[in-house]
Amino acid sequence: MRVEMPDGPDPEMSNVVIVEDDALMRALLDEWLTAAGYRVHAVSRVDGATLPPADVVIVDVYMPRHLGVERLRSTRKSFPGVPIIAISGQFRAGVDCSGPAARTLGVDRVIPKPCGREALLDTVRSVIGPSAIAPA
Repeated sequence: MRVEMPDGPDPEMSNVVIVEDDALMRALLDEWLTAAGYRVHAVSRVDGATLPPADVVIVDVYMPRHLGVERLRSTRKSFPGVPIIAISGQFRAGVDCSGPAARTLGVDRVIPKPCGREALLDTVRSVIGPSAIAPA
């Protein structure tokens, strides 16, 4: 569910881009972040998509067959200098979100899937800070 601002987008809201293949997971992440006061643009892939500027990008990384590396490369090319949070079912619960896995992938944080709402929001806040707009 997206919250529409009556006078157009608020320039104070942080922009979050989600790149996630799974439509249900994409919708859930969108819902959680929107409810927390972030402006969200969720897509299944970066290539060919018209995307707004982002303060952070959350990207699903499918590790086998090097698909994850290619997706991260494409995301980094589309969003140079923007922090990236990798989310994957391949990460184990309890992984250090900014430790060796993140450094190896060249991302700012990693989140294991499945993840809870608070884990996602805590990770986003650790990268770009809390939303400037309090949720309704």
